[in-house]
Amino acid sequence: MAATAHTEKGCLFILSAPSGTGKSTLCKRILSRFPDMRYSVSYTTRPPRTGETEGADYHFISREEFERRIREGRWAEWAEVHGNYYGTSADLLEADLTAGHDILLDIDVNGARQIREKFPESVAVFIMPPSMEVLRHRLEKRSSDPPEVIAGRLKAAEEEIACSSEYTHVIINDELETAAAELIELIESYRDAGKRLHT
Repeated sequence: MAATAHTEKGCLFILSAPSGTGKSTLCKRILSRFPDMRYSVSYTTRPPRTGETEGADYHFISREEFERRIREGRWAEWAEVHGNYYGTSADLLEADLTAGHDILLDIDVNGARQIREKFPESVAVFIMPPSMEVLRHRLEKRSSDPPEVIAGRLKAAEEEIACSSEYTHVIINDELETAAAELIELIESYRDAGKRLHT
């Protein structure tokens, strides 16, 4: 007997990339192409910035609540950055996946490593710049960061790129439309495979 859509477990797609590689734009393309896909919203203990919305940008919780969930093992991944905690709820991921929802998670390499330990069936995709020189040009073109910040981002990019072999797939974002099409085709292949598996 064919399984119903309600019994199909969802697929967790992890997207990581150095700053300036076009990850945010690619995430928007994915969510536009797959409107039924859930986007994982992180939790943080820092206060909301101007224009940020609870549940859309972050889930804002107290430091005490965050630390309680650390003790209870309820984070799929977490880190402390500049004195504030950031994390992804294991409860929410598990609930959505069990309900059959595919999830898109935009996260750095350290967070992705933690996620893959808890969700080894996840599909991890690393978005690679065509070269460090191109990445430098893209960061400078933003005109939003001083040179020392750009230098820091480039150093971090080198460290992240060194971890790209840990990922299931690597896509080079040389031309945005091509990279977006490749990423969407990749996600479709996993979604189709999942449907075939449960029929």
